[in-house]
Amino acid sequence: MCCNFFECRIIGTMTTTRLSPPASVGMHSRGVEGVRNIDLSSAQLGSSEIARDINRDIVLELIRFRQPVSRVDLSRLSGLQPSTISAIVEELIEEKWVKMGAVIQGLRGRPSTMLSVNDELVTLALDLRPDRAILAVIDLTGRFLAQETVTTVSSAERATAKIMERMQQLRSQYSDKSFEGVGVSVPGRVHPVTQRILLAPNLKWHDFDLKGALEKGLGLQVEIDNDANACLLSELWNGRLEGVRNAVLVAVSEGIGTAIVAGGQLQLGFNGLAGEFGHVPVDPSGPMCGCGQRGCWETVASSRAALHFYRELVPKGPHLNIQELLRLAEEGDKFAEEAVYRQTKALGRGLRLITAALSPELILITGEITSCWEKFGPTVQKELESTMLVEPAPRLATAGDGYLARLSGAAAMLLQRHSRYHRSTRPSGTRKRLPGRVVKRSDGKPA
Repeated sequence: MCCNFFECRIIGTMTTTRLSPPASVGMHSRGVEGVRNIDLSSAQLGSSEIARDINRDIVLELIRFRQPVSRVDLSRLSGLQPSTISAIVEELIEEKWVKMGAVIQGLRGRPSTMLSVNDELVTLALDLRPDRAILAVIDLTGRFLAQETVTTVSSAERATAKIMERMQQLRSQYSDKSFEGVGVSVPGRVHPVTQRILLAPNLKWHDFDLKGALEKGLGLQVEIDNDANACLLSELWNGRLEGVRNAVLVAVSEGIGTAIVAGGQLQLGFNGLAGEFGHVPVDPSGPMCGCGQRGCWETVASSRAALHFYRELVPKGPHLNIQELLRLAEEGDKFAEEAVYRQTKALGRGLRLITAALSPELILITGEITSCWEKFGPTVQKELESTMLVEPAPRLATAGDGYLARLSGAAAMLLQRHSRYHRSTRPSGTRKRLPGRVVKRSDGKPA
């Protein structure tokens, strides 16, 4: 059925999967090359339905990354038979994930109808912060159609009601679009099954059913995840981690969150709490953290820490937000420079927690600090290199602006989870789900 993308063999009750894509597919498939061991407690037997779903995922990936592309090219790139390609494409067109474009006459043979993803399909994205919510409308190609900020209150119920009101207004403004659902990025940890917020010390919405509230109020499917996971999924979704199998993304905002890819798989851990390096104490006598402990890494290396350092240096100075502080530092204000220097020095030294525990080949930094990375990035690099157990240090890079990466990641996370593996769990009345890339959890199940 598919000669060089998907190979499945069944030995007794164990299924072994091997992905061997051509170079044209890009990073994501390459990132999971090789024979993978399967946890027998969660293994699924290979079936023709699973093979069809994987083939469908592959075809949509090729259309996304190669658009506009013809059916003939899809067959050549994937190794799938033309009849299989035609059946998958017709299904994607019927479900409005793909649209037909211009008809191209080649040098010989029949004319080809070019295919691309349907940019009329959009998602709502929400980046939830302790004092505000940033909303966006994003299409299937990743283009931002609208973006705005809503000031929130401490009450989870009242804040959610305000967010939903504005989301309904955005839907009205884009009534000609088809809304697939809502992707939500939160500054905390979310249970991988219930999607309730488990740990969000800076948000203080413990165990609030945000997913249920939004789905009831909007009538759309909602997917929620930690902001660092969302940012990392954005990097994967957009093909910017080609060939990388072991990476950690560090999201620097009010706190510090991390997301982990190990062996080509997103690691969530028990109850989705893997990667809370921001709440590992680095100074037992340090400031009190929102988690109840003293001297956690985020108390000295987050955006909030930089603002605290500035207030210590300029007790009677203006009350700044992190963007204003970074602007002052870029302009050469010595107190702002010192405050951000302290933050980035602590950020770099704290990366030892990650290198010693996980030994990644790549560390990505995202957040407001990346806006002045040319000035302060070398400090992080120097501290990282000075704390290595064994050289060389992992490659250090930025992953874009903080809130834009979180919004893009929220949309990508929603679309990635719309695999056929999840159709049985979708809320009633929603559209068929996108057969997007399957990111697997550490237990082997789709994330």
